[in-house]
Amino acid sequence: MTTGADLLTLSPVIPVVVVDDADHAVPLAQALLRGGVRVIELTLRTPAALAAIENVAREVPEIVIGAGTVTAPEHAEAAAKAGAAFSSRRAR
Repeated sequence: MTTGADLLTLSPVIPVVVVDDADHAVPLAQALLRGGVRVIELTLRTPAALAAIENVAREVPEIVIGAGTVTAPEHAEAAAKAGAAFSSRRAR
């Protein structure tokens, strides 16, 4: 299991990103990686989110990808199947 401390060891900044187009996720992840960011959280707020997670996990394996705004166990399961290494639930 990846903990928050583990993630912060990799990257002192963890951008939380909303992606409306899954095709934009890989170039974004590559740019963040070039800038020294090794962890990214993509929110599950858009229909493109799971495909974006899958694309980043497949094409940019050097970055740790996570899912945010997880509101149900099945969302966490879908994110993990797409390649997310962690998920965070929405605060209530």
